[in-house]
Amino acid sequence: MEEKTISLVQESFEKVKPIASTAAEIFYAKLFELDPALKPLFPSDQEKMATQGNKLMTMLGSAVAGLSNLEMLVPVLENLGKKHVEYKVEPSHYNTVGAALLDTLSVGLGDDFTPEVKEAWASVYGTMSDVMIKASY
Repeated sequence: MEEKTISLVQESFEKVKPIASTAAEIFYAKLFELDPALKPLFPSDQEKMATQGNKLMTMLGSAVAGLSNLEMLVPVLENLGKKHVEYKVEPSHYNTVGAALLDTLSVGLGDDFTPEVKEAWASVYGTMSDVMIKASY
């Protein structure tokens, strides 16, 4: 992965951190809009969904920080992918998650979500989801 790609993702994620809970809400709203069949995989209780959103943002933050050390990040992603199988996540769901993530970043970053930043995030998410899928299915 190119250093510039990593830098763009890490720098743009710093701008998401202050709105993390809002970003999580946007993400899940978009995810369920794109594929309503995914909703039963998640808690129906609002408080539990808020906790789920916190987990998402924490995991995403850790993954983004870990881009500088892929040897450490890859095993974490592999384990996370295996865990998602237990949650009934299917390989095709990763595409929907990626689309929801990019839409969320577009809303959250506004004008800072340039085509270059979008391409960097798409590349990073594609790499991370490939690692998770290959380890799990």
